[in-house]
Amino acid sequence: MKVAVVGYPNVGKSSLVNRLTQTREAVVHERPGITRDRNEIACEWNGRRFTLIDTGGMDFQDADPISGSIREQAQAGLNDAQVALFVVDARAGVRPGDEEMADLLRRSHLPIVLAVNKVDSAQDIPTTAEFYRLGLGDPIAVSAAQGLGTGDLLDAIVELLPDDDAAEDDDLIRMALIGRPNVGKSTLVNQWLGSERVIVSEVAGTTRDAIDLPLEFDGRKLIVVDTAGMRRQAKVQESVEYFTTLRSQRAVERADVALVVCSAEDGVTAQDLRIAELAMQEGCATALVLNKWDEFPLSEDDLIHERAKANRKLRLRPKVLTASALTGRNVTRILQEAIVLGDRMLGRIPTPELNRFLAECAQARQPPAKQGHRLKLLYMAQIGERPPRFAIQVNSRSRVTRDYAYFIENRLRARYGLDGVPVIIDFNERGSGRRAPGGDHRADRLKAVQEDTMIESADVGFDVDLEDEIVVQVQDSLAGDDAGADDAEE
Repeated sequence: MKVAVVGYPNVGKSSLVNRLTQTREAVVHERPGITRDRNEIACEWNGRRFTLIDTGGMDFQDADPISGSIREQAQAGLNDAQVALFVVDARAGVRPGDEEMADLLRRSHLPIVLAVNKVDSAQDIPTTAEFYRLGLGDPIAVSAAQGLGTGDLLDAIVELLPDDDAAEDDDLIRMALIGRPNVGKSTLVNQWLGSERVIVSEVAGTTRDAIDLPLEFDGRKLIVVDTAGMRRQAKVQESVEYFTTLRSQRAVERADVALVVCSAEDGVTAQDLRIAELAMQEGCATALVLNKWDEFPLSEDDLIHERAKANRKLRLRPKVLTASALTGRNVTRILQEAIVLGDRMLGRIPTPELNRFLAECAQARQPPAKQGHRLKLLYMAQIGERPPRFAIQVNSRSRVTRDYAYFIENRLRARYGLDGVPVIIDFNERGSGRRAPGGDHRADRLKAVQEDTMIESADVGFDVDLEDEIVVQVQDSLAGDDAGADDAEE
């Protein structure tokens, strides 16, 4: 069930949405016209779940092209909703724009809840009586800043919602589109959805919120997140851009797959690589997309150079794809690659297959030796997903070298197509020494699993302008030896 939040610009719609949903997903600023696209945010009240559609302010007298697009998005939000939440400003009183909006809502035949915002104290509640003249029923006094009246408002919304028994599908692949401003992220989203779902403009910085959009492709359900462009932090001067960048980073934290959209005109820049590393550090499967291929096609040699640059600078070696969001070239292939990456983030590899792979690694390259004792690879299993995590049992962790650990990781990526997917490998040392009489073999094995060394392939230096140095963090959390076992050994 969806509730469209509509109203005149700068009446506090986004602030009210954040208050009702107990989030900060909607960008809020004192300057009018910040919200442009319609942003859907989940909300729950008294066990009822619904979605609030935050829309931009509708000013019917503003002739600016962006304002026209905002009105179209707000109208589309109304068409997609079951209830309309009309927000007005108690301090400004009834304005001509409010009357035009009320007339539009009456013709929409939707149940309407009238919220009079900016009533920050009980003494201001009588000012809401003026809004009876809109003919939309009883106005509800609320304060998005103070939280006054929000419970009554939610009660009124829930009463108007129709019954919805449909169960939500939680098994989704969340895919975030990130990148620098004006590289074509929103155009790519509209091409996938087949409609002008988000506003597209030649002006950089048009998208400001992180917009979650449901999409179904080849029977698979996805959530596509269109984000604002991210520039270098030194170039971010306005507070609005700072907050939009934060929303983009949070979208990456919630995503399974991140598509870093680049411009074919500039190639893969240092900022593109920084953004890709941000996604990898958050545990996202990542791919790079060279967009605007219709305007700036690269030669085969140039494309090979860009792919080699990405492989050299980025530890996960993500794929570099080409596309044209404007003409639709390769946009379907990008979705297919994103689904493959999402499946590999969620998938599991059978243990017998992993043990055969481990034996092949030992045959292809002999394990290292230290002080006359050689490393033995005993057992391998997958112990987690999102991202994939593997445990390898060895006879001695001190004999595991960085080079050999990376050799196993690279072979694992090549065997199971894990390029662009974060991989974690734990080397667990087998319990040493003879057990005490009556010792618990299962407990000893559990202890060995808990004493692990974690090698995270996504943990690389953030400054891509430095030399391509491989950094491995080793976390040694050895527990004390069992006293009974020590006594038995002595």
